[in-house]
Amino acid sequence: MSKPLTDDKDGIADFIGRFDVFLFDCDGVLWSGDHLFEGTVETLEMLRSKGKQVVFVTNNSTKSRADYKKKLESMGIPATVDEVFGSSYSAAIYISRILSLPPTQKTVFVLGESGIETELDSESIPHIGGTDPAYNRIIEPNDYTSIASGQALDPSVGVVLAGLDFHLNYLKLAYAFAYLQRGAKFFATNMDTTLPSAGSLFPGGGAISAPLTAMMGGEKPMAFGKPSQAMMDAIEGKFKFDRKKACIVGDRLDTDIRFGIEGGLGGTLCVLTGVTKSEKEWEGEGKEVVPTAWVKQLGDLRG
Repeated sequence: MSKPLTDDKDGIADFIGRFDVFLFDCDGVLWSGDHLFEGTVETLEMLRSKGKQVVFVTNNSTKSRADYKKKLESMGIPATVDEVFGSSYSAAIYISRILSLPPTQKTVFVLGESGIETELDSESIPHIGGTDPAYNRIIEPNDYTSIASGQALDPSVGVVLAGLDFHLNYLKLAYAFAYLQRGAKFFATNMDTTLPSAGSLFPGGGAISAPLTAMMGGEKPMAFGKPSQAMMDAIEGKFKFDRKKACIVGDRLDTDIRFGIEGGLGGTLCVLTGVTKSEKEWEGEGKEVVPTAWVKQLGDLRG
């Protein structure tokens, strides 16, 4: 049973008192697009004043940690780069520090925006594709021949990394598919099928890797965003906290709340300002993903 906390001052105080660390999703929790939800800044200030550690955990791969710091500050939310943990950063850490690739295949082919490229650069990982304007065009007849023969391909590519790409096209997918067919690792920053913005839903990062999954006969990429526990392990390793004293705050049952449950966190709090719109979405028998508690909006935690 998930506990409603909106308008329950005693319940809110008890809930907040149980945790030392709060992991916050951003899109759909703190804001939607460029619209900051009412009470967000005050709620975060209240938690910090109580000595709570705040970490911003986002699956949005289009922005680097530095970009997110700037966005947080533009919204009136003080933050440091070290308080931000994104899916692009998580993927870069794995590729550079954990993944073992042949010396001649260290390059990453990117489907995505500059946020991915910035985090790969921070780990000195070579990459192609991404925001390179050479890929932002219609495929030509000679492209089929040069890609099929391998002439147009970079032999040093050992990974295809897919994230939210605002300029996705057939040519980029053709290159990515060719590299995968030649044995490149298939990674995704996250598997969010949708992205909440402007009070509506738009294609998310998972929608970018989905066509490649279909092309590869159903093979799914290794994902680094929520609910991947590789991301949880990386966050715990960086911030050194007791999982039972940590709570995740999110708007998605399939990513945020599942991330906390499977990661053994002490609490999960769902807000109804993003993808999840009603508590009815987790009610009923057989529901596997049920948050510990919920509020209509983050600002309700002010009591």
